[in-house]
Amino acid sequence: MKNIRIVYMGTPEFAVYPLQLLVEKGYNVVGVVTMPDKKAGRGQKLFQSPVKTYAAAHGLPVLQPEKLKDETFLQELKALNPQLGIVVAFRMLPEAVWSMPPMGTFNLHASLLPDYRGAAPINWCLMNGDSTTGVTTFLLDQQIDTGDIILQREIAIAPEDNAGTLHDKLMYAGGTLVLDSIRALAEKNVRPLRQTEMASGLMRPAPKIFKEDGRIDWNGRMTDIRNKVRGLSPYPAAWTDFGGAYGEGISMKIFTVGTEAADHGLACGTVVCDGRKTLKIACQDGFVHLLDVQLAGKKRMDVKALLNGVRLFDPK
Repeated sequence: MKNIRIVYMGTPEFAVYPLQLLVEKGYNVVGVVTMPDKKAGRGQKLFQSPVKTYAAAHGLPVLQPEKLKDETFLQELKALNPQLGIVVAFRMLPEAVWSMPPMGTFNLHASLLPDYRGAAPINWCLMNGDSTTGVTTFLLDQQIDTGDIILQREIAIAPEDNAGTLHDKLMYAGGTLVLDSIRALAEKNVRPLRQTEMASGLMRPAPKIFKEDGRIDWNGRMTDIRNKVRGLSPYPAAWTDFGGAYGEGISMKIFTVGTEAADHGLACGTVVCDGRKTLKIACQDGFVHLLDVQLAGKKRMDVKALLNGVRLFDPK
């Protein structure tokens, strides 16, 4: 089983741990496919993906095609003679790639499919206030996230979880699920299940997160606002603008909040601040206490440090 020739495809940090497990457990990873290096930052330095960094440090052959249908890349991939492909947080593959290994190609997805198909399942399950989620391995086919399911594992979401902590929980669970899926396919003791046969009827989308998705609507309920903050913390972060008496264009990212049920009689969005350690905003059914924030152009800090260093809000 460990002699199966595996080509591994992935890019971000989420994809590093499953690759690390494969290497540490002695699996035969014959090649790694990841995104091309990209320029970033003020100096436009060239940065490589986390997966490339790990692969290069462990002597694994790395392919970085600009286009996955490029004939040169396809020939390089074919020369690796892969028997199984594994995809974790990568691009949509053309059929010429995913159908090349005789055992097929499977993907690790951070949800319990068919629920939360799409690019941001971790964010959306938190923003929707779910108490459970999970990881799924499935065989790739023509459509995105629709292939037959190999294995799934459910994970509890703790009340204090945010996108960062849940990312790590799912990454570690996903790594072991990848190994279990290889074993199941190699021993032929699993029948991949069509997603239409799954018991769960949930099929909520998980599209890519854009900046406007993070804007807080203070007319909402405090629980919904807290879930949005959790679902976008630490990245890309929920945010709000303060205007009027607080100046135009003051933008703030919000990473952690508390809630206070109250029949306050204030207009939603009203800021209540004691000038020292408390900054809260009225919403439909109470107050949302801002605890960990970042003003545009400033460092991330707790609210007490913010109020001690910057006078933005009149005490009231």
